[in-house]
Amino acid sequence: MKKKSALLGALLFSLFVLAQQPKKVKGTIIKEYGKTFEIVNPEYKTEINSEFKVIFDVDKSPDDKSEVNKYIEVAANFLNMHAHAGMKPEQLNVAMTIHASAWKDVLNNEVYKEKFGVANPNLELINELSEAGVDIIICGQAAAKREMSRDDIIPNVKIALSATTALIQYQNQGYRFIKY
Repeated sequence: MKKKSALLGALLFSLFVLAQQPKKVKGTIIKEYGKTFEIVNPEYKTEINSEFKVIFDVDKSPDDKSEVNKYIEVAANFLNMHAHAGMKPEQLNVAMTIHASAWKDVLNNEVYKEKFGVANPNLELINELSEAGVDIIICGQAAAKREMSRDDIIPNVKIALSATTALIQYQNQGYRFIKY
């Protein structure tokens, strides 16, 4: 009887602990990427009637060429968590600059496979972000340094004179700079 009581107690405690764990939710804007945690009753409230304008600066890429760039996925996290909080997609204006070691993440699949032997793991994410209205911009200087042509780059990605130029212009339009 003691064993059954102990087992029942352990089971109930485990269920209680699991119920307290943050729940990860799938995205509503970017479906396959950018899962976020549901935050119930946060003390600092999200201003869901605001407009958010952000530009993410991505200059890092994983060493594993078959891995999605988590810094690109941050834009999906941003969109999904704010949509889950009650904001509408049209309130979320997002752009992203790509430069430095992240240059390879915007190569089209054919060129990426040729260079790294695997499909570009960022292709679907970048296409979904673009379809959601995110401006994805490759630094023209980074692209030129690596002899990338327009044909080498995913069609949804825009080429700028430089990442710096795009960052300044977006900030002049009221976008907030976010760097991870």
